[in-house]
Amino acid sequence: MAKAIRAPEIEPKLFCDVEEIDRAIFKLQRRIKEIEEIDIPAAVARHTGADDTAQSNLRNSILEIYGPHSPEYREHKTISIWAGGPVGAGVGYMDVNVDGEIIDRKTAGRTHVIGIINGLIARLREKREDLQAGDTPTPSTYFEKLNLHPRISGVARDLFLDGHHFEAVFAAAKALVNFVKERSGRHDLDGAPLMRAVFSKNSPVLAFNDAKDQTDGDEQEGLMHLFEGAVLGIRNPGGHSFPEGSEQRAIEYISLLSLLAYLVQEAKKRPKPSGQAP
Repeated sequence: MAKAIRAPEIEPKLFCDVEEIDRAIFKLQRRIKEIEEIDIPAAVARHTGADDTAQSNLRNSILEIYGPHSPEYREHKTISIWAGGPVGAGVGYMDVNVDGEIIDRKTAGRTHVIGIINGLIARLREKREDLQAGDTPTPSTYFEKLNLHPRISGVARDLFLDGHHFEAVFAAAKALVNFVKERSGRHDLDGAPLMRAVFSKNSPVLAFNDAKDQTDGDEQEGLMHLFEGAVLGIRNPGGHSFPEGSEQRAIEYISLLSLLAYLVQEAKKRPKPSGQAP
């Protein structure tokens, strides 16, 4: 049976500064100018492709500005310089001036698309005003919006919101290790040896799939290394002198540890092979 693929959650774009917003506005203004300059009758009669190029450029710009999981891209990723339904709908084909109707549809579509772009620009200008007024979203303000695994948020939340960002990362890493021990029953191991034993490609205690083929084996092994790396690269340094960094970087570490915790929760526990020591 094919695995169900979970759709990525919506991720609103968080602009870092006014300059980033200004670059986005400038890019969208260029798209408007490009669309306004299309000679639609020539594009239809001579198939110049200018309309298709402008449409493609606009879609790419929205993707670049907002990101693939943003509400703006989800809404406008198929934006088209076209208005209405198919040509000739509801009338006999022979009664239709095909080129004339296409020109009309594209002309109306151009007006509609420019209106959408101007709406996006207006929202960007509003965001710029918020930033200039000091209403700047910081990682702390959206920490609460993250759907972190309870085992991670339970130990990291208060530390992070109190300003102890990398202490929160270290606490989250320790919580992940303890969760692996709890779910696997392997309290006799710790650190990287624990991860290699529990998520082993050949005889995992916690399996991420049914091990039916090479792809399943690769996934199991790859995730094992990801867990191993979380111990070696995050938990172990955190017990000594974890490097300081930005709030954003701390949240990125915590989000990774939360993802791993969800994977531990979803993994299937395999029965121990006969003869294996408890």
